Amino acid sequence: MSDIEAIYGELVFNDRVMQDRLPRATYKVLAQTIKQGQPLDSDIANVVAHAMKEWAIEKGATHYTHWFQPLTGITSEKHDSFIDPQPDGSTLLAFSGKELIKGEPDASSFPSGGLRATFEGRGYTAWDPTSNAFIKDEVLCIPTAFVSYTGEALDKKTPLLRSMDAISREAKRVLGLFGQEPQMVFTTVGAEQEYFLIKEEDYKQRLDLILTGRTLFGAVPCKGQELEQHYFGAIRPNVNRFMIELDDELWRLGIPAKTKHNEVAPGQHELTPLFEKSNAAIDSNLLIMEQMRKLAPRQGLVCLQHEKPFAGINGSGKHNNWSLCADDVNLLEPGKTPADNLQFLVFLTAVVVAVDEYQGLLRMSIATAGNDHRLGVHEAPPAIVSVFLGDELEAVVQDIIASKPHQTAENVIMDLGVSTLPTIFKDNTDRNRTSPFAFTGNKFEFRMPGSEINLSDANMVLNTAVAKALADFADATEGKADFKAAARAYIKKALGLHQRIIFNGDGYCDEWPEEAARRGLLNLQNTPEALPQLVSEESFALFEEMSILSRSEVESRYQVKLDNYAKRINIEGQTSIRLARREYLPAIIEYSNLLAAAAIQKAQLGIKAKVEESILAALNDYIGQISSGLETLEAAVEQANAVEDPLQKAQTYCAEVIPAMDCIRKAVDAAELLVGHDYWPVPSYNRMLFYT
Repeated sequence: MSDIEAIYGELVFNDRVMQDRLPRATYKVLAQTIKQGQPLDSDIANVVAHAMKEWAIEKGATHYTHWFQPLTGITSEKHDSFIDPQPDGSTLLAFSGKELIKGEPDASSFPSGGLRATFEGRGYTAWDPTSNAFIKDEVLCIPTAFVSYTGEALDKKTPLLRSMDAISREAKRVLGLFGQEPQMVFTTVGAEQEYFLIKEEDYKQRLDLILTGRTLFGAVPCKGQELEQHYFGAIRPNVNRFMIELDDELWRLGIPAKTKHNEVAPGQHELTPLFEKSNAAIDSNLLIMEQMRKLAPRQGLVCLQHEKPFAGINGSGKHNNWSLCADDVNLLEPGKTPADNLQFLVFLTAVVVAVDEYQGLLRMSIATAGNDHRLGVHEAPPAIVSVFLGDELEAVVQDIIASKPHQTAENVIMDLGVSTLPTIFKDNTDRNRTSPFAFTGNKFEFRMPGSEINLSDANMVLNTAVAKALADFADATEGKADFKAAARAYIKKALGLHQRIIFNGDGYCDEWPEEAARRGLLNLQNTPEALPQLVSEESFALFEEMSILSRSEVESRYQVKLDNYAKRINIEGQTSIRLARREYLPAIIEYSNLLAAAAIQKAQLGIKAKVEESILAALNDYIGQISSGLETLEAAVEQANAVEDPLQKAQTYCAEVIPAMDCIRKAVDAAELLVGHDYWPVPSYNRMLFYT
């Protein structure tokens, strides 16, 4: 068993280490930079860099890297050693403030969406001192932003940090109206990471999993999740060993891994950390995903982080628990009487307004080829964005709109019928697993993000939209003689205008899409439908007004997202063709030949071969469907590749290639149920999901 207190954060250059190793004056300046955004001069940077280097070498580090998040969504790193060769043939170990603050990776091979030409290679990484440096694989990793030679953001982190500045600025304006002057206002995130584990030996036999992250073929298992036995069930020994090792590694990296359990689907699990500031939480989540992929093979397993690796059962999400804090106070804490808590109501209203006004941007922020398979099925929220407040808060909202006094619900003691069980008070609100954006006590849970994505986009949009709503409130109420009366009037009007986004019901029911349409809510069913929301005039205006993204930076992200979608579906299409032609068709034909030979042999003996003939006829039909389906799919892929316009290309892949893939899959999956087990070329769902 690990000594958690001893190992926690041992690989992190955190506040405790900085206090121990930096001169007091240097630490004070650095703390102001971290907490208040004060600039850091080169002399201070040199002192910090030296201390960081000495600490890292003591921990076994030999190299350093600027660890950043290009528009690929994953992390990138280029390792440089600390060595500084001397004329006498020896070497010193050196690391300067300049090297700490700025790096220069080659920017030409990262996606830029047209911001940079291929031959324009220079780009810069800039140290993010608000996210702690850490050691990974004997390398000192320095979290950084990544920008072009002309200063335009080429990464996910820079716009996120800008959005955190924006919401801090506008929240401080609002809190100033309440007579408060907090030192820090910041958003927090807690990311619930879902994932699958399967045996490595099975993974290596599935080219579709290797190349696309999901199974492009596979008949549904005999038993799925219908018995609900896996959820919170006993954890397999090899999975438990993986989880123990994962916890240890994450704790060493200062990542507050808190909860682990089996999820609903067989083979599915979840890890939940405690809350951190948004940029640090997203850094942590990216490290969590990397460590999962790295450590699973030590137990003979592979970690699958695609949103829908297996058809017909739960997909994997990454629930984004978001809140807003001023110093140590949660601004979304309703208190015992939320109807009388004016400050809480102001911030609650801002969130409701933001989600309604920019529902399309929020939907866009989580749109990916993988997430398209997940939304709307098996406990994932639907594609329609709505806000769940719970009965108590919705009643508060309705009473405000109607100008009625609100009677706060009393705490209800639940009678469990057993004298030895403790007293339990019923919460004022339930949880709604079908809601995309649900209030859960003192935070909002954005349930739409998929398991594989970088959460920076979603939080950048959310922060920016809420900042805009807070700015509008401050503009409307600053300078009013009776601020509280003005605030209440603003809240009443805003909630009345935006109450359409509030929905406490079942997001899966057949009536909801019709009701949502009557309310004027968007229902963007796939990524090509959602992405144009990013380049609407409303979007350009929001990002430019709040100083988050320039028009060219917005357009570049749009191009990158469209390009990524098209490339992913192209890879899936090409993989489907390869597998169907070279693995599945030969296996089905081989088994058909065996049946035909058996039927002929029986006929020669005067024995009827009804079973063989029946199966043979079905397989021959599937062979024909697969063969013709391959022609259709190849033509669809060729057609999509020929399209020049990026949006039309994505739309063509969605409308033509995906349905053609599905047709082949339907025939292959049906044939799988008829071909003998020993003749099927790849591990089945039954084997992969229910391994021992």
